[in-house]
Formats: sequence, structure tokens, C-alpha cells
Amino acid sequence: MVYISRKEHFNAAHRLFNPTWSDEKNKEVFGPCANVNGHGHNFELIVTVKGEPNPDTGFVIDLKVLGDLVKEEIIDKVDHKNLNLDVDFMRGKMASCEIFIVEIWKILDRALEKITEARLHRIRLYETPKNYVDYYGE
Repeated sequence: MVYISRKEHFNAAHRLFNPTWSDEKNKEVFGPCANVNGHGHNFELIVTVKGEPNPDTGFVIDLKVLGDLVKEEIIDKVDHKNLNLDVDFMRGKMASCEIFIVEIWKILDRALEKITEARLHRIRLYETPKNYVDYYGE
């Protein structure tokens, strides 16, 4: 099994806020991240796929194809957007990185199945240089 990764970058804003809680409780739990106008990040998304290299090409998947897929399915939909307000697949969901990465997985998993035998192995989402989440589809 060979694992290959593609890194993409995007900018997005979000607000951490539970609508069933009071403003005070949201501020207590989420701090400045509950700001009514949200806050932004320079995100990095690393998509890792796994598979056996094709004997004709030597590729698990062509990295240009993977990059184009990630750009079309995710980056174009989230870059310079507010995750809470502008991104259809995040509407009505908590815009935490943990929820966000699960939704990204669902989209990329379905898209990959249509074009390749390679499968998602892991998605890593950096919210800041110090903070990131990993998801393995479990």
C-alpha cells in the first residue's frame, strides 16, 4: 500500500456558537471565537490517499487529478467564505474543525470513488500552525 498526499491552502471565517445556549454561555465556552462577526483562519488541508500503484503509470492517483478534485469539490466552495453562512455543506452544523473535516471527508470520499480505485486514508486540517485535526473516516 502506498500513501500519497496533496496540500491545499484556503482562507475562511467561522463562528463557534451553539444557538441553543445563551450569549453568556457561548462566550464562556468559545471565548472570542463566539464573536458575532466570526473570525478567520489561513487553513491548510492535506488529503492523503492510499492504494497500489497502477502498473501502467506508476501512480496511485495522478497528483494533478487529486489536486483538481480537491480544488473543485472543496477549495472553490470554502475559500474566502464564511463557513457558517456561505458554505452549503456546513449550513446548520457547528463550524468547528472537527465537524468541518468530517463533512470534507464525505464529499471527497464520494468524489474519489467515481474516478479511481485509490481511497482516502487521512485528511489533516490545520486551523493555525499550532492547531490541526486529523480524520480517518472512522
